[in-house]
Amino acid sequence: MFPLERQQKIMDLLKLKKVLKISELTEELNISVDTLRRDLNTLTKQEKIEKIYGGVKLVESKFAESSMDERMVSHLEEKERIALKCTEFIQDGDCIYLDSGSTTYQIAKYIKHFKNLTVVTNSIPVVNELMNSSVELVIIGGKIRLNEQSVVAYDYIFNFDQLNILKAFLCASGITVEKGISDYNLEEAITRKKIIDMSKEIYVAADSTKFGKDVTVSIASLDKIDVLVTDANLNKNMIQKFRKTNTKLIIAEGP
Repeated sequence: MFPLERQQKIMDLLKLKKVLKISELTEELNISVDTLRRDLNTLTKQEKIEKIYGGVKLVESKFAESSMDERMVSHLEEKERIALKCTEFIQDGDCIYLDSGSTTYQIAKYIKHFKNLTVVTNSIPVVNELMNSSVELVIIGGKIRLNEQSVVAYDYIFNFDQLNILKAFLCASGITVEKGISDYNLEEAITRKKIIDMSKEIYVAADSTKFGKDVTVSIASLDKIDVLVTDANLNKNMIQKFRKTNTKLIIAEGP
C-alpha cells in the first residue's frame, strides 16, 4: 500500500471512530510503528488529524462540539492536573456538583477517600466511577444525551430547589473575559444555569484550549464564577486578562 493510500485509510477509519489508538492503527493497517508515525506526521502537518495521548483524532471543528469519547483522551494529562487541583477545594462532609464533561469526570477519580461526601451529578461516567465508593451519589433526572453521556434536566422531572449544593464544578466549551462561559448545547447550558443559581461556590474546570472561545450558547458571565482552574499551557496574555477580573484564576502546574 502506498503512503497516500495508507493516509486515506487512516482518515476513513477516523471518520468512523473519531479517535484511534496507535496500536489499533498498526494492527488494522499491518504496518510498523515507524511507518505509521511518518503517515501521522504528514496528516498532522496537513492539519487533518491531531495527536493525542496514546493515539490520534480528527481535527476538531471550530464550529461543533467534539464527542465525549474524543474529549476523554484529548489533553488527558492537563485534565488530570486540573482535576487534582480542584480536589484541594473539597472537604469531608461537602455536597458538591460534578458536571458532565471530561475534566470534571477526572475529579471523580480523586475524591473516593473523602468522608461523608455527597456528589450530585448529571454525568453517567461520574456515576460509574463512584458507584462502588463510599461517596453518596445523587443523579439528576431527565433526558439522556447519548453522545455526551449526560442527563439534561427538566423541572417537571427533577426538583432542583431541594438540592443544597455547596460547591459546583462545571465544564465549559468556551471561556472569554467579555462573555464568560458558554457551551454548544442549549439543554446542557440550561442545566448549568440552574446549578449556578442554586450553588454557593462555582468552579469552572477547563483546559487552556477552551479560553478565548465564545461558542453557541451563553451560560454565565464571569461575575458568577468564583474560580477558574486550568492548565499551564494558557497563554500569558490571556492569564493577564483574566487576572484583572474578580474571578480567581488558578493554574494547575505540572509535576
